[in-house]
Amino acid sequence: METIKKISRLKEIIDASKNIVFLGGAGVSTESGIPDFRSPDGLYNQPYKFSPEKILSHNFFFNQPKIFYEYYLEKIININPIPNYGHSYLADLERKGKLKAVVTQNIDGLHYDAGSINVIELHGNIHHNHCVKCGKYFDLDYLKKFTGTVRCDDCNGLVKPDVVLYGEQLDENTLSKAIEAIESSDLLIIGGTSLNVYPAAGLIRYANKILLINLTRTSKDIYCDYVYYGKFGETCKELQEL
Repeated sequence: METIKKISRLKEIIDASKNIVFLGGAGVSTESGIPDFRSPDGLYNQPYKFSPEKILSHNFFFNQPKIFYEYYLEKIININPIPNYGHSYLADLERKGKLKAVVTQNIDGLHYDAGSINVIELHGNIHHNHCVKCGKYFDLDYLKKFTGTVRCDDCNGLVKPDVVLYGEQLDENTLSKAIEAIESSDLLIIGGTSLNVYPAAGLIRYANKILLINLTRTSKDIYCDYVYYGKFGETCKELQEL
């Protein structure tokens, strides 16, 4: 009964809002089978000869592309996830005209797959890749043909995923769009993120009102107007069923 009351309160807050922005992290996609970094089953706790933070870095990519791609293809690409209740719920809010933008730290493209249109991808998207030598574009299917280093079929240049690697800066234009959307919102829904990774975690300071849905406590809970602890997708399913 207490859970139903809390979910009902979430629904009241969302129903009363007309200009919602969503800010999400890895916890949104874990329910689609994509591992996060820091949970017990996350990438940081899976045995490998290098840490994910080292492998998925700018310097490692250019210095050891073969090892980078062996890891990237196995751990990041060849998972074939599908959107979950969280993704579909947000897409439905957008169709209703209530949600104006999705700001995501995820690179999986699942928000688009679920039907969301205005998606601001802070860290890029695995579906977009380019040759660092000639600039030719490649889709995800091209990468999946390889087991090691991915090279351009025109110039043999190294193909780089259009994702933000460790040691790289976020695109300033993308970050500005996220700030503008959050500043103009009457509710920022935050879901599936520990709010430990910057600059994404710093975006909450631009919000007028914050509703946080996360599996565990975060260091930013005290700055939120309402906090609910639970899996984001399951919570969205319960919201849809009310």
